[in-house]
Amino acid sequence: MSSKKVKTRSALLQAALELFAERGFNGSPTALIAKRAGVASGTLFFHFKNKEELIYELIGEVRAKINKQVSEAIPVQAPIKERFLRAFSKLLRYFLENPNEFKLVEQYHFSSLSDREYRDTEGKEVLIDLLIEARDRKFIRDVPLLLIEALAFGPIASLAKEHAKCGTPIDDELVGMTVEACWNALKR
Repeated sequence: MSSKKVKTRSALLQAALELFAERGFNGSPTALIAKRAGVASGTLFFHFKNKEELIYELIGEVRAKINKQVSEAIPVQAPIKERFLRAFSKLLRYFLENPNEFKLVEQYHFSSLSDREYRDTEGKEVLIDLLIEARDRKFIRDVPLLLIEALAFGPIASLAKEHAKCGTPIDDELVGMTVEACWNALKR
């Protein structure tokens, strides 16, 4: 792909991220995304078949960034609890530093586009794999993955939303207390 095409595709993805965070999926027509990216309306369709493909591409890129950040924070040989605390602290900090990406992930998760099969498949997301391992090794409660996710991600999402929508400052101490509370809610 040529340098110009890469730049245009990148501009479209960035414009979509900003608009989806501001206006939601439904409030962000492709013409507006193209305009924000500084390209002609039809240009978007040279890079993506439709808006859904654009959303899937964008969420895939954000997931990859999150997985990379979280993976780098987890010492492979560390005990489960330490890996959990480090991984979920890194996730919360990532969302605090990237509020548009948080808004995208949350919006996608609760949309009709969300792909539960992706999340329920091992090897796709570092955090889900960690939760499954902790449950299988009996460090956390033996309950359905949906409940484990709610207990692990709920407080994280709540603080990230508070920060993203209200600008509430979240310091390292609060991050630590929140992630510890998530662990305590899950542990056996």
